Amino acid sequence: MSSRLSVCLLASESVPLSKTGGLADVTGALTKYLHGAGHDVRLFTPCYASVARSAFGALPVAGLADLPLALGQHRYSFSVLRGVMPGGAAVYLVDCPALYARPTLYTSDPDEHLRFLALTQAALSACQRLGWAPQIVHCNDWHTSFAPLFLRTRWRAEPLFGSTRTVLTIHNIGYQGVFAAEQVADLGLSPSDLPLLHQGDLAAGRINALRHGILYADAVTTVSPTYAREICTAEYGMGLEDSLRARAAVLSGILNGVDYEEWDPRRDRYLPAHYDEATLAVKLRLKHRFLQRQQLDAAGGAPLAGLVSRLASQKGIDLLAEVLPDTLRSRPLAFVALGTGEPRYAQFLRSLQAQFPGRVRFHEGYDDELAHWIEAASDLFLMPSRYEPCGLNQMYSLRYGTLPLVRRTGGLADSVQHFDPASGSGTGIVFNDFNAQGLKWGLDAALDLYQRPAQWLRAQKNAMQQDFSWARQGAHYVALYRKVIAA
Repeated sequence: MSSRLSVCLLASESVPLSKTGGLADVTGALTKYLHGAGHDVRLFTPCYASVARSAFGALPVAGLADLPLALGQHRYSFSVLRGVMPGGAAVYLVDCPALYARPTLYTSDPDEHLRFLALTQAALSACQRLGWAPQIVHCNDWHTSFAPLFLRTRWRAEPLFGSTRTVLTIHNIGYQGVFAAEQVADLGLSPSDLPLLHQGDLAAGRINALRHGILYADAVTTVSPTYAREICTAEYGMGLEDSLRARAAVLSGILNGVDYEEWDPRRDRYLPAHYDEATLAVKLRLKHRFLQRQQLDAAGGAPLAGLVSRLASQKGIDLLAEVLPDTLRSRPLAFVALGTGEPRYAQFLRSLQAQFPGRVRFHEGYDDELAHWIEAASDLFLMPSRYEPCGLNQMYSLRYGTLPLVRRTGGLADSVQHFDPASGSGTGIVFNDFNAQGLKWGLDAALDLYQRPAQWLRAQKNAMQQDFSWARQGAHYVALYRKVIAA
């Protein structure tokens, strides 16, 4: 077996081209890792209106201009542009203005399913025309989940794909790509292939894109080992737990990696001073500077808690609304939050700022520089999530010596260990139950630990020694690819 793998990555978004969430971070970092490790990785992703083509040297590919694409009765024309990602990996931008020239990456338009069926078919067609036979087609989330089924049906007569194997990664099972069964013709399947579709869904009048990836991929991964177990249950599976349990033998969890070139207090480009576990006094100076800039008062050395989050029910903002006001009234604490999302949660944070002037600061929106400052300046980082497939901020916090306060779920459970004062082991504060009592217990435990400086320092140093680099996590994907190819 050749040590160099050929991997076709399909993703609806990828940094630094396009981003709405963690999917983009993972696909961008994995592409960079695979290329750096010497593999032939080619990323296919839409050429959205927001993609800065010139920044990536994107140029038309010979033989891949104005190609026809039929999805049922819908007719499109697409071209493929080739660019270069940071780190040198090739990216192929599927340019179809009729589908991708829109103000946002994702829409609620009636042709949303067509936008990503087109991406999947265009990528496979481009591979065929390039004469490139990927050993692995790695699809991500619902948008490209039909690739495994298409390779078994529409493309099964193509010798180029004769030994191609498929991997599906589920980044968040809450997004499934459901559309009406009456649009089944858009899949382009022959009548003899229609029985391969999930018949229960069809009878209920729907087609679920993600379910078909789960059913037909050679391997299914998700972004943490705990989440892989959780989504096989009714509580977390969101209706797909039966299909996941049926494929349990090929389901695994690989924790996401962190880009330590971007997130590391030893070199953070947004910070005026840098630190590591031996120079935590610098972190304290950054905290004081940040408090002054934010006009926050942490009298008597009170701890600063930070939050950088989408403002959504998944993230446990409801629990914060129940617990934080009383905690701020009864204990020394300052709090800074950065995020955007549901208006009710933004209103809660605005009212908290008004209720505790000088102790709470809320920034609505997203600001990359401010996010880095919050990680560096805070003592404590709050992630009381209802569920969390992987999460990245808790891993950033560990590297910055900012103790994560998390609920034991998904990737949070896999990356943060509750600090045990008796043994001196552990990297943060972990609570079990998703309720106000659980979060209150966690906050009290964190604030009590802060009052014991030697133990707090031990926990900080433990946290900063953790390694969630892509060099470590990316190797797990390579091992999985080789296992799938060998099988």
